[in-house]
Amino acid sequence: MAAHNQVQITIPKDHNDQKQTPEGDFDYSQRAQWVRAAVLGANDGLVSIASLMMGVGAVQKDVKAMILTGFAGLFAGACSMAIGEFVSVYSQLDIERAQIKRDKETGGQNQEDDEGNKEQLPSPFQAAVASAIAFSLGAIVPILASAFIASHRVRLAVIVAAVSLALFAFGGIGAFLGKSPIVKSCARVLIGGWMAMAITFGLTKLISSTTGMEF
Repeated sequence: MAAHNQVQITIPKDHNDQKQTPEGDFDYSQRAQWVRAAVLGANDGLVSIASLMMGVGAVQKDVKAMILTGFAGLFAGACSMAIGEFVSVYSQLDIERAQIKRDKETGGQNQEDDEGNKEQLPSPFQAAVASAIAFSLGAIVPILASAFIASHRVRLAVIVAAVSLALFAFGGIGAFLGKSPIVKSCARVLIGGWMAMAITFGLTKLISSTTGMEF
């Protein structure tokens, strides 16, 4: 007669298995942080510099003034993004280190979990560099689009067209990597970019006409 008592053996799951869904598909939410940072940096550089150049273009027809303004915005924006990301991620790093220390002191984690958490800690330096590069890649688009066009009106139209195409591409890439709806993502960034450029152009033109200030 067989014994009724049975011994159940629990096989620990591999650490990498926890990064997948029950169906074995990749958990795309894990990409959210770096996708957000990269797309945000590129879109910020693209929209900020394009809007800045459109604002200058509203009152200044000289191509040199627009290009110099674009490069000044690129340098300032890249430095600002890098510093801001470094400070932000370093603050997050301090918080996570403090939490790991508290968990270790209270015995809430074993040594294996503690090592796993340390490996997943964010890098402030990498975040800063990635953010600055992403911003610069976005910012260079309107600068290159206007660099070789003499006609003022054509230059402004080319900037809008190039920025629109880049915004559509960035929105699509971000949606593809994060497995989110592509059409909605592209529409959001495209409409937002158009609004930023239009508002900057219009307000700069308005201030110039009402105050009589001209470059």
